[in-house]
Amino acid sequence: MDLTLQIAFRIAIVWAGGFILAVAVRALLPDQAGLTLAGRQATLFVPFSRIGFWTCLLAAVTVTALVVIRAMLLDLGGRPLR
Repeated sequence: MDLTLQIAFRIAIVWAGGFILAVAVRALLPDQAGLTLAGRQATLFVPFSRIGFWTCLLAAVTVTALVVIRAMLLDLGGRPLR
């Protein structure tokens, strides 16, 4: 299979998995569970479900960036990292 298609499938699988995991975390955790960050003037409540969503999204973006950078390096004449 062509390297470009492999990269596209890998990115699609990571993004789909991240969103499925984020939706599952949001569905399983109650809205009342989370972190309360106390400041000098106010407090901020961050639910665990939101933390899980943004963690999965950040992981998907990171993997996408690494895969794209690797493909760019290979296109510029680098050698494979296998």
